[in-house]
Amino acid sequence: MNKSQKTIVYQVFTRLFGNTNTTNKPWGTKEENGVGKFSDFSDKALKEIKELGVTHIWYTGVPHHALIGDYSAYGISNDHPGVVKGRAGSPYAVKDYYNVNPDLADDPANRLAEFKALIKRSHAAGLKVIIDIVPNHVARKYEGANNPKGVSDFGANDDTTVTYRKHNNFYYNPQESFSLPEWRNGYLPLGGALEGQLKGDFNETPAKWTGNGSRLSQPDFNDWYETVKINYGVRPDGTKDFEVLPDEYAQKDCSRHLAFWKEKEKPDSWKKFRDIALYWIDFGVDGFRYDMAEMVPVEFWSFMNSSIKERKPDAFLLAEVYHPDLYREFIFKGKMDYLYDKVTFYDSLKHIMKGYGWTDHMPVVQRDLMDIEHHMLHFLENHDEQRIASPEFLGDAAIAKPGMVVSATMSTSPILLYFGQEVGEPGSEHAGFGSPSRTSIFDYIGVPNHQRWINNKKFDGGQLTEKEKQLRVFYKNLLNFCLNSSALMGAYQDIHYYNRDHTEFYNHRVLSFVRWSAKEKLIIIANFDANDSFAFDLKLPENIVREWGLQDGDWPLREVLYKEKQNTLSVTQGIGKTRVALAPLESLIYSLG
Repeated sequence: MNKSQKTIVYQVFTRLFGNTNTTNKPWGTKEENGVGKFSDFSDKALKEIKELGVTHIWYTGVPHHALIGDYSAYGISNDHPGVVKGRAGSPYAVKDYYNVNPDLADDPANRLAEFKALIKRSHAAGLKVIIDIVPNHVARKYEGANNPKGVSDFGANDDTTVTYRKHNNFYYNPQESFSLPEWRNGYLPLGGALEGQLKGDFNETPAKWTGNGSRLSQPDFNDWYETVKINYGVRPDGTKDFEVLPDEYAQKDCSRHLAFWKEKEKPDSWKKFRDIALYWIDFGVDGFRYDMAEMVPVEFWSFMNSSIKERKPDAFLLAEVYHPDLYREFIFKGKMDYLYDKVTFYDSLKHIMKGYGWTDHMPVVQRDLMDIEHHMLHFLENHDEQRIASPEFLGDAAIAKPGMVVSATMSTSPILLYFGQEVGEPGSEHAGFGSPSRTSIFDYIGVPNHQRWINNKKFDGGQLTEKEKQLRVFYKNLLNFCLNSSALMGAYQDIHYYNRDHTEFYNHRVLSFVRWSAKEKLIIIANFDANDSFAFDLKLPENIVREWGLQDGDWPLREVLYKEKQNTLSVTQGIGKTRVALAPLESLIYSLG
């Protein structure tokens, strides 16, 4: 992990990024609605992403997943629409872990080489590459058509006469066949437009357990019915059929973890996913985002991640974990670099931005996570969350500006930006399986605000509105400042509660804190109110004045985000004071000296 510079991740939904087609027909085919390609990430596009202030690019949806499209000429079997969500398919229903989505290639026969070329272009642009690994489940019709020599397919050696066996890759309902769920609320696969060759029942005997853990041979419509759950050696009663990692290993490094597992018998699924990860590391990727990591035992992660770190010590490992009581276990025992900070940080910030949360809660969140704050990745958007500008969230991307400043500057953690966020994408399309407020990850669709930035693949923002241009400038200024600030990788202290107690007109719609290093001292103030301005004498407590070595007198403050406002910090009898005037939704980052 890099603790000397902010890590800034730009998540792109790969098949949507370069699509310039604006048809947006619900349930449209890729011929009707278009699809982006690896080749759309040109040198110019990658240069613009890098100059936004980005260090890592997460290409979402790269591994070959189930989809509705005929690639049989390339040795790929067709998928049944009853076990594919949408027409383009879920990126989290992987069909073949040793290849990439044929939709993304100009020549599907050459798709691996095209992805390798994209990795090379990304590296040349100064960007590290992240892809997804989905350890908890695979597509209902997994077919490892491209397995390396000696690699057996998932389930190929399973004993399907029993529900569970340690080295089985799946769980089974012997003597039962899988049935498609009962469609509800007017839903029909492909909107009811079933191609002739894809009609008929989906055959799976015996039935496998579903990805979200459902044991029904006919899963519910709301289950992850398009996937099957991987068996990691956890018995149906929840007990572990492998050695438990001793508590003291939370304090041991990856080499000791790897040594612990070396001679121990490990379930077959552990080795399969370890080999998949190492294949992609050797292919050239720099790290992984792990989908629903908490649904897989932490002992597996100890083995998996220590194996990756042995091969690539600087690999970037990000996990989706949503239960705060599991955070430390997955970081220290599971050897994750970073976890989503959703349930504590994002959810609290979302309430504040929507107007009913109080900023008083944020210092409490930060305090409770101080021992692991560097490991908690911050975001305001990703493919699972509502678009900021959607009516279901804020309705206006500008309302999130103070939240973005706080998210980016409050800790040493990485920041994630979702493509289109920087130009106010509202996610309003009725795409098919996907519903408005989130840009669909299941359908072939265009992304309108983002397409205006693409500007017919000039990637120059030539069609953006003035408001969208200004929003992108805000993000670019903020991210580049974060990238180059030593203080943001240094110390933190809340001054919010001090000012709540000592400052007139300072209230729960304002948040303030300080960050500092040996070279840089910052005072950060954000106004979350969309309607009201605030003016007050912000105070710096004695311990910060002393820590910063400030003598009584006046000290110049330089605003670094907009570079227009200068100010003065007056220190009298060891207490600092500066007059602050905040417009609605305004944030100020003052640098001392």
